[in-house]
Amino acid sequence: MNTKQTIRKIIIIATWLAIGSGMVTLLAAAMRHQKSDRCSNYVIRINGAKQNLFVQEKDVFKILSAATKGAVKGQSRTAFDLMKMEQQLEKNVWVKDAELYFDNKDVLHVNITEREPVARIFTITGKTWYIDQEEKQMPLSDNLSADVPVITGFPVKKVISNRDKDFLHAIRLVAEYVNNNPFWKAQVAQIDINAERELEMIPVVGNHIVKLGKPENIEIKFNRLFTFYKQVLSKTGFNKYQSIDVQFAGQVVGVKGNVSKVDSVQLRRNVEKLLQLARAMQQDTLIPVAPVIARPSVEAATVKSSEMVSPAPGAEKEMQATKINPVPANNVRPKAVMPRRE
Repeated sequence: MNTKQTIRKIIIIATWLAIGSGMVTLLAAAMRHQKSDRCSNYVIRINGAKQNLFVQEKDVFKILSAATKGAVKGQSRTAFDLMKMEQQLEKNVWVKDAELYFDNKDVLHVNITEREPVARIFTITGKTWYIDQEEKQMPLSDNLSADVPVITGFPVKKVISNRDKDFLHAIRLVAEYVNNNPFWKAQVAQIDINAERELEMIPVVGNHIVKLGKPENIEIKFNRLFTFYKQVLSKTGFNKYQSIDVQFAGQVVGVKGNVSKVDSVQLRRNVEKLLQLARAMQQDTLIPVAPVIARPSVEAATVKSSEMVSPAPGAEKEMQATKINPVPANNVRPKAVMPRRE
């Protein structure tokens, strides 16, 4: 072996030794860094469709600190079992989804999606709870009360049958329709379920009961009721009828009741406000509607052959900004929620 070959081998060996030493150094440094990694900070985000925040940040922090058995900030990252912490957070009935992760600056991000109530249910025994879009039952919150439709008279059974689940599903669809329609959200005080599992709506303006029947074709029924409001009750007063039946296709049946003249005048003013707001939000759709059927002790009222659709959701801000005041001038307040059943 000549001198050049020897020198070349020495250089190659020295190079490999240097590379190996560098890799060992880097690996050791990485291991030391990993062992010293600590949570530099944490960020909690709670997301809801309407930012109701039924879940409070302090409650989330309690779960985090309990999981790490100490302070969250400054805690070693090895103390965080992120999957287990997510599962612990999702045990809260108001938490729909929880996601935890560390970023490259060792900041812990906690993203919470809370459940959004769509209706408040009262059972025939007086128990009450919320349901969300997945029809999951949720208890009342100490933080705040949701502004959602009130459904009373829900049947109670020890074992929930498929029929009960289907009925709850239909009720949820009714509640969502009211929620998404500014006019009916302002006008519907509560919806009661009778013994035949049919719906009766109690309005904010007026002393009548609206018979909706089975919880089906609900948009068509409310459209029919709106037409009756606009073409008949806006002229006669909302206290003229004790009940209004819109459950049958193409007809509206009104049963007469006794009316206070003072209340009738004030109610008509309130109704005019409602209708003015509705007209501003509405696009007309022509749908034939049959005249109201006359029955014993029932007054027939003619409904013209144009049925208005429900107010368009585009003007929701205007509707919310001009809130209808249901208290008449004589301080007679509207019907209280939950008078229909004990």
